[in-house]
Amino acid sequence: MNYFEFYELPVLFHVNETEVKKKFYELSKKYHPDFFANESEARQQEILELSTLNNKAYQVLSHPLKRIEYILGLNNLMAEGDKYQLPQDFLMDMMDVNEALMEQEFEPDAAALDSISRQVDEIEKKLFDELKVNTESFDREPLEQHENTLLKIKDIWYRQKYLLRIRESLHKFATRI
Repeated sequence: MNYFEFYELPVLFHVNETEVKKKFYELSKKYHPDFFANESEARQQEILELSTLNNKAYQVLSHPLKRIEYILGLNNLMAEGDKYQLPQDFLMDMMDVNEALMEQEFEPDAAALDSISRQVDEIEKKLFDELKVNTESFDREPLEQHENTLLKIKDIWYRQKYLLRIRESLHKFATRI
């Protein structure tokens, strides 16, 4: 059973967070292991598993980025060790950023680092806006259009992950200056 089914919610990127929290508390009470201390070992184990499922569901459904990754996984678009091919134009932009970062290795320069950071900020903002448009579109569109939208969301997801590594490098160089 997936987390959305467990919480009796539709699969959406933009869930009603109040409903998620309400369902979490409701199921926390219903499946609290202390209430089943006098039950059989098998029943106690079942309740413990349901309690664990409730906690995991809440952790994912209450966090937008985890929810995105989860929905992509539900649709078989994410797999452990997935080798995703990023778009060529994005990689070309990142090559410029990476070259500028490599220069920081040999010639640290706070102004140049700030410029790279602003460039990455702009790219991240565009990706965030694009992600927002596509996740909102998914939530409204008919099921038969989901596959195309999910592929766009997957692409954005991987580009954001790439930028996260760039951010880590920026942070590393910033601590040296």
